[in-house]
Amino acid sequence: MPTVCTTIKVSKDGQYILATGTYKPRVRCYDTYQLSLKFERCLDSEVVTFEILSDDYSKIVFLHNDRYIEFHSQSGFYYKTRIPKFGRDFSYHYPSCDLYFVGASSEVYRLNLEQGRYLNPLQTNAAENNVCDINSVHGLFATGTIEGRVECWDPRTRNRVGLLDCALNSVTADSEINSLPTISALKFNGALTMAVGTSTGQVLLYDLRSDKPLLVKDHQYGLPIKSVHFQESLDLILSADSRIIKMWNKNSGKIFTSLEPEHDLNDVCLYPNSGMLFTANETPKMGIYYIPVLGPAPRWCSFLDNLTEELEENPESTVYDDYKFVTKKDLENLGLTHLIGSPFLRAYMHGFFMDIRLYHKVKSMVNPFAYEEYRKDKIRQKIEETRAQRVQLKKLPKVNKELALKLIEEEEEKQKSTWKKKVKNLPSILTDDRFKVMFENPDFQVDEESEEFRLLNPLVSKISEKRKKKLRLLEEQELREKEEEEEPEGKPSDAESSDSSDDEKDWVEEVRRQRRLLRQEGKGTWQHQVQEDQQTVLQPQFYEIKAGEEFRSFKDSATKQKLMNKTLEDRLKLEAKNGTLNVSDTTVGSKQLTFTLKRSEQQKKQQEAEKLHRLERKKLRRSAGHLRSKPRRGRSRH
Repeated sequence: MPTVCTTIKVSKDGQYILATGTYKPRVRCYDTYQLSLKFERCLDSEVVTFEILSDDYSKIVFLHNDRYIEFHSQSGFYYKTRIPKFGRDFSYHYPSCDLYFVGASSEVYRLNLEQGRYLNPLQTNAAENNVCDINSVHGLFATGTIEGRVECWDPRTRNRVGLLDCALNSVTADSEINSLPTISALKFNGALTMAVGTSTGQVLLYDLRSDKPLLVKDHQYGLPIKSVHFQESLDLILSADSRIIKMWNKNSGKIFTSLEPEHDLNDVCLYPNSGMLFTANETPKMGIYYIPVLGPAPRWCSFLDNLTEELEENPESTVYDDYKFVTKKDLENLGLTHLIGSPFLRAYMHGFFMDIRLYHKVKSMVNPFAYEEYRKDKIRQKIEETRAQRVQLKKLPKVNKELALKLIEEEEEKQKSTWKKKVKNLPSILTDDRFKVMFENPDFQVDEESEEFRLLNPLVSKISEKRKKKLRLLEEQELREKEEEEEPEGKPSDAESSDSSDDEKDWVEEVRRQRRLLRQEGKGTWQHQVQEDQQTVLQPQFYEIKAGEEFRSFKDSATKQKLMNKTLEDRLKLEAKNGTLNVSDTTVGSKQLTFTLKRSEQQKKQQEAEKLHRLERKKLRRSAGHLRSKPRRGRSRH
């Protein structure tokens, strides 16, 4: 199912298995002969329960949680009707073709399928009814109420013929009841036997001729009983709640076995005349269990019997518990080669088995130095015990050993401190995968000679000396342990514990000394650079002038480079001073910047030449006009 399977049933001919589930609400039919899905039909609402009226899947009735009753034929949906109250269970009476519906009402609704109409309901004394069942032998109808009673009706006379108070009878000396037990499951077996399940986890077995239960079985979980089934071959009753399926003998109540699935149970169906059962769970997959003791496997999965027979066949293998396996070389060392072929040695693989008592007896006679070997073994064990009490060697990484040792020491100090319980244990950098590369890749090696490292860590020199000394001690201890295997070692050196921490004065002096060293190193590098500059011979450098540019001097390029290195504020001040920038205030309070392009010398000369050319042309025009005006005046005078 997509999400949850609610109910599961098997057709009377055993060929089809039908199951309902959600979400979306649907019914699925499986064909056991083809071992495949026959069909799948989606429904309008979730199914409370359903019943297969025919021997196959051709006639099915569904009770929905929205009061609708839906009829399906072989081709699909056939008809839909509605009952007045919400239904919880229903049963089919074959002699009269009546459907009996019980639910959130005191009435039992009857729908006759032959006439196609509702009949007069049965009026019970209960406020609500939970479950119902019809005896297949004599047709007695029984319904379980929320008051913990079972009412029995005769469908022929439509009168109540019996009443059982199961709630009172379910209370025993060992049971703990916190609420009124209601009837949650009901099942007939034969003409006289009936099993009743309560909401508090008890199963009551009744003989219809008596109002007292023959047997009361408690599941001990306090959960409602979901279903009850009878197993005829072994006289067993299968009762299930949402957690467990219990199989017990109906005569003695003795537990036969139990099944506890991983997910909660909704329904259980026993395949007829076999040892297989199906479960509807709160999970997409339905559970299938096969118990060979209950019966044979169904015809469509007969291979299960062959599998179980193979599992039951346990070939007896010869076990040599009191024998010692020895090879031919071992026999030569013991001097027992003459026993090959005798009953004292049993050939096996590449050696022989011999009696362990004979082996120990010959071993003590041949090897007189066995006590010395035993003594050496005991000494070796004592050495290993003393090593376990000493400080264990730490395996440091190849990269940043000093940093790793520092982290290990800090971790040990935290463990020894008194506020360890108050602070949460944070993951160590050594065990964190995010910083694993820092101790594996040589590119992450800390450079202790750099200026930043020495200024930020003024006491790193002394601390590094301590750690280097400790590293040497650890390496010496490791070499010593490899060389000495039989003699116990002495106590580890505690020289590092005698070093006291530096005070504030030592720290200040260390900082000053580091600064002096850095200053001397910088002065030495500067003098070395000056000597190299004096020894180098300067070579002439050639520069290429781009097209359209005029070379003036190196000074202009130098001033231009200096100007580019200045900040924007300094450049604006300089441009305002030269007259290429004009800053003015506007009416709204903002600033207005006006830039004037700076002209080059060539542009200035060209502009002056054009200005002179225009002046000369004006002078020429004036002189030409003056010459033209003089003859005209003379003619007029004559």
